Amino acid sequence: MTNERDRVKTLTAMMGTYPKTEALKSHSISSPLVELDFAGIDVAQKGFKDAVRKLKFDVTELALMTFLLAYEAGKPYVLLPFVMNGGFHHKSILCRADSDLRPEDLPGKRVAMRSYSQTTPAWVRGVLSDEYGVRVEDVKWLTREGAHVEEYRDPAWVARSESGDGLEEMLFSGEADAIIAGGGLSGDPRIRTLIPEPKEAALEWHARTGVVPINHMVAIRKEIAESDGGIVREVFRMLRESRTAAGDTPPRNGPVLQPVGFEDVHAALEMGVRFAREQQLISRRYAADELYGAVLGALTAAAH
Repeated sequence: MTNERDRVKTLTAMMGTYPKTEALKSHSISSPLVELDFAGIDVAQKGFKDAVRKLKFDVTELALMTFLLAYEAGKPYVLLPFVMNGGFHHKSILCRADSDLRPEDLPGKRVAMRSYSQTTPAWVRGVLSDEYGVRVEDVKWLTREGAHVEEYRDPAWVARSESGDGLEEMLFSGEADAIIAGGGLSGDPRIRTLIPEPKEAALEWHARTGVVPINHMVAIRKEIAESDGGIVREVFRMLRESRTAAGDTPPRNGPVLQPVGFEDVHAALEMGVRFAREQQLISRRYAADELYGAVLGALTAAAH
């Protein structure tokens, strides 16, 4: 007789530790088909290199641009329509408070960030291009490190900072005219946001575009998606139920920062792909259906 446990497929998994993943990581949400064996990683970014260089995980959280670079490099992952983290980045480009720099003044200036391929800077550069006419090739982008995806090479307009200073220090020393950072800043009053009234600007942009920038999504190994649609459906169900268990539900008013489902994710994913192509992160604009692969059929079948 077949033991029930023999039918459970164990998948290696890597996700950040948040309230929305707590029920998954504690196994209080379970499945008769699949068990997720989580890596001991609390900050998802610390697992990205192992995901895209060593292919250590069957199910993994990935930054959107890291996923796109990995997909182009032939790494065996496809997307689930599940945004783990999203948010606006009009606030994420900053300059010295005593500077009269405006977004449209950036051509010819030096803008520093952790990595050119980082997702937050990609969204910022896209907004600067669409809203202020700033062509990516007209700015000198300074980085402190390379991409998670080993095969990727930065474009010619990107240079590595040699100083070893942090982003704020680069700003104060004059090495950079502006910096891009999604977090980890000191709140020093000598620094201001480059885009005036960034919250209001972001909401107005959202009202026109319908987009909330995607930071992280969840990906699954391609061969699993192609071989077992039931596993795909169970992983997707568990992700959604874990989020619900944390009380993480869409707001009644205002933008949904972490959309779930093909339709709700589509506009942001399409824009993110466009920005990635325009910034030479990827060589062509991939269709969303291609990035989902067999996940699309598995989850669409479940809806009928």
